[in-house]
Amino acid sequence: MTTQGWQRPVSGDPVVAQGSEIDVISLGRRVRHLRKSAGLTLDDLSARVDAAPSQLSLIENGKREPKLSLLNALARVLGVSIDQLLGAEPPSRRAALEIELERAQRGALYESLGLPKVRVSSRLSMDALEALVGLQAELERRLNEQVATPEEARRANTALRLQMRERNNYFGEYESEAAKVLTGVGYSGGPLSQHVIADIADHLGFTLHHVSDLPHSTRSVTDLKNRRIYLTQSGRSEHDPRSVLLQALGHYVLGHQPPTNYGDFLSQRVATNYFAAALLLPEKQTVDFLQQAKAEKRIAVEDIRDAFAVSYETAAHRFTNLATEHLGILTHFQKVHESGIVYKAYENDGVTFPTDHTGAIEGQPICKYWTSREVFEVSDRFSAYNQYTDTPAGTYWCTARTERSSGGEFSLSIGVPYAHVKWFRGRDTTARSRSRCPDESCCKRPPAELATAWSGNAWPSARAHSHLLAAMPPGVFPGVDETEVYRFLAAHAGA
Repeated sequence: MTTQGWQRPVSGDPVVAQGSEIDVISLGRRVRHLRKSAGLTLDDLSARVDAAPSQLSLIENGKREPKLSLLNALARVLGVSIDQLLGAEPPSRRAALEIELERAQRGALYESLGLPKVRVSSRLSMDALEALVGLQAELERRLNEQVATPEEARRANTALRLQMRERNNYFGEYESEAAKVLTGVGYSGGPLSQHVIADIADHLGFTLHHVSDLPHSTRSVTDLKNRRIYLTQSGRSEHDPRSVLLQALGHYVLGHQPPTNYGDFLSQRVATNYFAAALLLPEKQTVDFLQQAKAEKRIAVEDIRDAFAVSYETAAHRFTNLATEHLGILTHFQKVHESGIVYKAYENDGVTFPTDHTGAIEGQPICKYWTSREVFEVSDRFSAYNQYTDTPAGTYWCTARTERSSGGEFSLSIGVPYAHVKWFRGRDTTARSRSRCPDESCCKRPPAELATAWSGNAWPSARAHSHLLAAMPPGVFPGVDETEVYRFLAAHAGA
């Protein structure tokens, strides 16, 4: 609280200026503390300040604000100045806890819970006070985290992307762990078969269990108590079952602890994705393959996909891991929804992605003239679409494909600056576009004739992207129903 308006007396009793705000809860606890320190009962204090004991009790419990005359009388009898009586610092640890609990119980959050209020008195133990105040603080923290999650998620994504750029998206520690695992099972080369992956799980001490009742909010569940990994036996999953299993094992191999915030969760997700890709496309074999392709000037993401029997997206991601570190090629990657919204992106080649005020790329609309948008208009969906795009940051060559999932159609594209295009198959394309973004006249501002005809006469209802706007679900693992998971594990533990 501010002390502006309070006046120290020149002589006589202390006085307080009219119109100043009083923290009645803090004042009440301070009056009680000073009264007890002076060895006075409520009746004793009542007689000295000419106020009823019931009135003083209400003041001490923070339920009534004293009149100025009574406030001055209390300060005089208790031997303190007005400043001391109204000081911001609680007189003791217990008083501080009592004040905190009283404030919490009068707040909107506590009211919304519909819980009975705890009477804050001297009979309430310190342990109980500590526990109640701690629970309230943790509840507020979790609710605030949920409310802030969209921005928290964007900031965490931005921080992680900057780290990936600084390291050229190459993480030697994950490569090393993946190489140890492959050596442990005698891997000699070629696509990673289901048999070899089962050997990896056995080598790490886990058994695999395919079930029909896997919790709907999960792709896999690991029982660390019994060292079991549960996977769905359904063949309708959009995710490569090999990758799902390897990601589950990645948490164990990389020594992950339960995430404490969204940043931890996101970092762990990226780490296990990287680890799984480093097993599916081992560093040595993939680099040998890429170096040969570079020497022959025929690098193509679809060739990586076919050689290691992985998805196009996995092959594109893996290319970004190894391109700069081993081939000296700068690059960028995009996964863009058919609506034009960026879902995933990475760059270390200077390309200018659209960002929001936090620096996040995810959720931003990409330029309509970029390869990742133009590919949706191409009729040939079997072949890769290649295009040169002139941008304010330079000319880039990109190759892209589209894939359909339950979330709609997405484009997956890999791009490089013009200086590096000589190493790629498809560099002879004649498709060329020009982007002036972030200049709004490029593709964000409607043409003048359309704007004149329709401005003020259209009211579209936007389709919200819930994955970008929703608050993070509660629990240690975002998006997972922990109760459902625990019931599932309990049901299967004895099987």
